[in-house]
This record gives sequence, C-alpha cells and structure tokens, in this order.
Amino acid sequence: MTDALLRETKVPTGGSDAGPMLGAAGISKSYRRGGLLRRRSLRVLVDAAIELHQGEIVGLVGENGSGKSTLMRILIGSLDRDGGTLTRHGSIGYCPQEPVLYERLTPDEHFELFGYAYNLEQAVMERGRDEILETLDFTSHRDARVEELSGGTRAKLNLGLALLADPDILLLDEPYAGFDWDTYLRFWELTAERKQAGRAVLIVSHFAADEDRFDRIVHLKDGRTVAG
Repeated sequence: MTDALLRETKVPTGGSDAGPMLGAAGISKSYRRGGLLRRRSLRVLVDAAIELHQGEIVGLVGENGSGKSTLMRILIGSLDRDGGTLTRHGSIGYCPQEPVLYERLTPDEHFELFGYAYNLEQAVMERGRDEILETLDFTSHRDARVEELSGGTRAKLNLGLALLADPDILLLDEPYAGFDWDTYLRFWELTAERKQAGRAVLIVSHFAADEDRFDRIVHLKDGRTVAG
C-alpha cells in the first residue's frame, strides 16, 4: 500500500474547526480465515466513510456482523485498516461494546487507574468520577469489585470510563445495552450536554431508537456506509 492510501493525520486541539473533528473515507478491511489449505479472505469493510463535526450526535446503524465494531476499532486506532484515509482532531473517548474491566478492582479503583492513564490531575479525576457516579446512579457500588456487579452496573462503569476525561470525540459502541429506563434517559442527558459543549459523539447500534435525538444517521450495509 502507498503512504497516501494509508494516510492518517492528527491535528492538534485548538486548530480550525471548519473541517470534521473525525473524518474517514474509503475505509476497507478484510480478515483471513481458515487453515493454510483452505484460507480465504473475508471482506468486512469495502468503502466505508464517516464524518463527525463539532457539536453533533451521529448514529452508525447496521445489522449484527455488518462491520460496525470493526469500523469503530479502526476509528480509534486499535485496528489497522487495509485502505482509506483517517483524520482526527482532538482527544478520543471510547466505550467498547463489551466492557473491558478488571474483575478484582472496584469502580473507584478503575477511575483512579484510568485517570492516571489519561494524565488527569487528582482533583480533576475525583470531580469527574463523582459526577459520573451520581449522574449514572451507581455511587452505592463504588467500593464493590467488578465481579460482584450486575451487567447493568458494569455497563455504567464502561460508559463512565469513556466520559472521565471529557474527550473532544466520544465513540460509543452499543453504549446503553443493559441500561434500565432511568439510566437510558440519563445517558441521553449526558449526550446532549456533550453536544452543547461542542463535543462530537458517534453512537453505534444495530438499530436507531429515538431518531430525533440524532443529527444524522449513517447506515452500514455490505461493507459500505450510506447516509440515512
């Protein structure tokens, strides 16, 4: 592949906001399957494209197995793409579909660990942690080990860790799976606050409920993105 094909640009925060905060075009990705004698290539993404602009909420919708999580991992940089261009402008927060948590740590210990990884000052981390615990209503579980938490509380912690550093770009993969109704409403309140603060939010789901909450919806089908 040429350098131009696999170009990736990271623009420092504070630059011009005329363009997208995150832009991807012509993204392709294939996986190799099978043994040496039966190896074949499975094309997951063919010509996927998406843009996120300041102060907007975008939905990425597709059936299970359509490549949504693959595209998400490419956008955050944890998976190499085979082709296409990717531009990021600002910091990124990521909420994976499956919570990546440490079974023997408490929520408070998770926030401490992630705050250190984000290079947050202790006071900033504590303030953000306490706001998230209160808003998502799991303060009473802050000292319980993850192995003792319900699936819904794990999902709250998973989202909270993505929110902790108040990133410019928030990428959420099936973020409200397992939420009860009250938490679901709190989630949208948090998302609306991010939008008003000029953040960009991408929400991935296999279907788009409450479509009026999104500025745009992009559909992923047969490895290609189509505007809704």
